[in-house]
Amino acid sequence: MNEAKAPRAVNVAATVLFACAFFILLLSFSVSLPILNRWFYYVQIGPLGLERASGHTYAEIKAAYDEILDYLLLPGREFGAGVFAFSADGAAHFVDCKFLFVLDIALLGASAGVVAVLLALHFTKTIRLCGAAGHSAAFWTAIAAVALPAVLGCLIAADFDRAFEVFHALLFPGKDNWLFDPRTDEIITVLPEKFFMNCAIFIGAGLAFCSVATIAADCIAAHLKKDKLRIKYRRKY
Repeated sequence: MNEAKAPRAVNVAATVLFACAFFILLLSFSVSLPILNRWFYYVQIGPLGLERASGHTYAEIKAAYDEILDYLLLPGREFGAGVFAFSADGAAHFVDCKFLFVLDIALLGASAGVVAVLLALHFTKTIRLCGAAGHSAAFWTAIAAVALPAVLGCLIAADFDRAFEVFHALLFPGKDNWLFDPRTDEIITVLPEKFFMNCAIFIGAGLAFCSVATIAADCIAAHLKKDKLRIKYRRKY
């Protein structure tokens, strides 16, 4: 049997779920890039002049960053920042960050699982993921996803300081403990805005790359499908 076994309503619902899950997968994967790739911070210690700004060595800065990332990603860890002093408010901000970091990794795993299951059901013809205009749901989801870094990139480029403030206001509503005082929270001397701007660029580039790769793959698949149908038609007639 060539057609999917599920009724159309089920196929439409599955397609909507797939599109939502695939969008979350693209976004959460891109956000995870600077989180899981610690080398991205390491290679910036020298160029950003963090040793000079903090008065600490490369090894001390790297160890402090590793301790913070271990706290943010691993269960059962107490917050610490190596040789850098921190205040209670500063530590409280990292508690909020830990929730967001864990949430992103959880969304990455959950969305990947949903996408994998739905694709398996689609290819076994249990359901049919609907498309439009000769392209799959993944194609149209990637189109929407690739537009996101373009829009955000324009906003960030126009005024990064303002975008940075809005970002924190949205993610940490009603709180101002992300405004670190270097006298009480020394870690801020090695976490400058320039580093976070580079993280935003890394995330945007990752999202754009994954989206464009999906679009290209779908276009190739659509082209091959047309060629296959054309050959089949010629043989028939």
